[in-house]
Amino acid sequence: MAIWKDVQRLAREFPDTEESTVYRMPAFKVRGKSFAWMSPHEEGALVTRADPDELPLLLASRPELYFTTPHYEGHPMVLIRLEAAGDEELRERMQDSFDLASG
Repeated sequence: MAIWKDVQRLAREFPDTEESTVYRMPAFKVRGKSFAWMSPHEEGALVTRADPDELPLLLASRPELYFTTPHYEGHPMVLIRLEAAGDEELRERMQDSFDLASG
């Protein structure tokens, strides 16, 4: 079970990250682009970027962990239930999101 403190700890592993806000919610950015932020729409959910081609597979792979909502439909983003996330899953999603934001 992850919490925002875990997101903070993991985000600091990536170079050039800065803690910020997105829609008044805590977030991490790289070069001004968000790569992990708390959803203002879904309590306890972290939003990360996702490769559009991989998004359907990701959502189908672990529906108890990864999900989306109508608000995020059509956007290359996935929500993560922090209560269901372990360090490894969280780190992997954040790494992918970081790479997409910084690339």
